[in-house]
Amino acid sequence: MSSVILVTGAGSGIGRLSAEALARAGHTVYASMRGIDGRNSDRALEMRAAAERGGYDLRPLELDVLSQPSADAAVATIIAEQGGIDVVMHNVGHLVIGPTEAFTPEELAKVFDTNLFGVQRVNRAVLPEMRKREHGLVLWISSTTTKGGFPPFLGPYAAAKAAMDSLAVTMSYELTRFGIETSIVVPGAFTRGTNHFPTAGRPADEETVAAYARYDGLLDQVGERLSELTPDDADPRAVADEVVRIVGLPEGSRPARSVIDFVGDGAAEVIEVAERMRIDFARRIGIADLLSIEKTQA
Repeated sequence: MSSVILVTGAGSGIGRLSAEALARAGHTVYASMRGIDGRNSDRALEMRAAAERGGYDLRPLELDVLSQPSADAAVATIIAEQGGIDVVMHNVGHLVIGPTEAFTPEELAKVFDTNLFGVQRVNRAVLPEMRKREHGLVLWISSTTTKGGFPPFLGPYAAAKAAMDSLAVTMSYELTRFGIETSIVVPGAFTRGTNHFPTAGRPADEETVAAYARYDGLLDQVGERLSELTPDDADPRAVADEVVRIVGLPEGSRPARSVIDFVGDGAAEVIEVAERMRIDFARRIGIADLLSIEKTQA
């Protein structure tokens, strides 16, 4: 069945791959990004041209997750054109790299503003309509850094992703009685196929960065080792394919989590145990009915 889908951060990487794959699968997809008439105008034009050639419904949409009015306006546009939103995919995110000490609290706040608060702005725009219809899927793109091993110098990003992941779990309970499902897709590290690392931010405090000179080259070393550990067929399109699969599943049967990790950083194993304990605890405290919409609607 065709769905109306909003994808955030769809200008590149996993967001763009997922938006295109969903549209090719027959869904109406709004691929949101900042500056579709400015810095991302070329990407928006490419998307429109590809959709026209391929005969699928992919629509670039202006949405700046740093602005509540922008999120509200984007959602209002979709509702006006389609009558509702079936799926929101929280993909937007920004990587920063550097010694954690070198980031000022203000810089940390900016990382959280994109990776966590931006998600909440979109939620506040989308969820009222989903609750009213008692229907929907909130699909979160998390990271294996929240459960598995990861190298140093990713501190602010990993912390923001962990916070987002925790928010997703909490909200999953709070949305089931409205018939709204939650799925968390957990990609591992991809050394090619995204622009995550080339566009990563850095701390402005160069003096503190320089004080960590004894670690110079460490991330390059880690990157080389990750490339060695990554099989040749590892491709971020696998994440997009999993997103398409989850969206296409019947309501009430979608997985709470799905891990796409070609390197094996331990997240899959930790998540297996954590999910078992989470479900067991929910049953022990009497909220088992909040674990899936299938049970709440039965």
